[in-house]
Amino acid sequence: METLVCVKPGLFRYEVRDRPELKAGHTLLKIKRIGICGTDLHAFEGTQPYFQYPRILGHELAGEIVDGDDMMDFSIGEQVTFIPYFNCGQCLACKNGGSNYCENIQVCGVHVDGGMAEYLLVPSKTLLHGQGLDLDELALVEPLAIGAHGVKRAGVRPGEFVLVIGAGPIGLGTMEFARIAGAKVIALDINETRLAFCREALNVNYTINAHSADVPAQLKKITGGHLPQVVIDATGNLKAINDAFAYLAHGGRYVLIGLQKGDIHFNHPEFHKREGTLMSSRNATRDDFELVIGSIKNGSINPLMYITHQVKFNEVKDSFSDWLLPETNVIKAMVALED
Repeated sequence: METLVCVKPGLFRYEVRDRPELKAGHTLLKIKRIGICGTDLHAFEGTQPYFQYPRILGHELAGEIVDGDDMMDFSIGEQVTFIPYFNCGQCLACKNGGSNYCENIQVCGVHVDGGMAEYLLVPSKTLLHGQGLDLDELALVEPLAIGAHGVKRAGVRPGEFVLVIGAGPIGLGTMEFARIAGAKVIALDINETRLAFCREALNVNYTINAHSADVPAQLKKITGGHLPQVVIDATGNLKAINDAFAYLAHGGRYVLIGLQKGDIHFNHPEFHKREGTLMSSRNATRDDFELVIGSIKNGSINPLMYITHQVKFNEVKDSFSDWLLPETNVIKAMVALED
């Protein structure tokens, strides 16, 4: 089978490898769609934590079941997606329901080879029924689940102001689920095209360019002088993360979905006087995935509007570096594998 390997930062190579052999408790998928996410882009840049090269990237996936063992009620030929965080089931986190932050987690396309390949073997327990969603929609379930989990972590309540920093696919999904939770959403980004997308496609009422003057003052004007009760970072940018401590209301919750390699720095007295809460949001749970699938089915979310670039598998190597450039205005690139 053909694969695309990230050999080292900045270098992809197509390689022919053997098709995976079926083993107990696993299902073989023929990959049909691959969504390109921030993790893939950061891995290509060399800025992704938890990463070793060479690696086959790709974990936003949709495929067709070719063969399987212990598939429960799944069928050969069924179109599916899956939860790409392979947990051990034995550690303290797993025993407490935290499969998304398992101590021994193996994230597909990060710790182990992912889906930029014609076939992929996955644990059968991670499968999710397609429920009538098309392949592009199925490939977008995972990034939306990341946003849904971040909103759940924040405990967003109706009427609260929620500032989402970063209007990429993860940030957009976070905004969607904050809206569904009844929040008043504020989008912050440096890209005016993406901010316009928030206003026009997602009906986000408040947008701020992070490069504009006095962001805290603008936030106070929007929120009636109190700042947002919830701040969620979806950038993974160290400066953005550090700056956002100044955007948090007294008693507020700050959730980090975005991930980067550096150390966070903030003024302790300023954070302390707010009695602020800082927390991370890692991956997502099966409940988050099911919520996303249900939200797409009932029309609460239309993920297809995020897709701005579509390419075939044999075009990825030559196209990938362009997706890092702001002027290409990529929100979501989708890769199609032909039969």
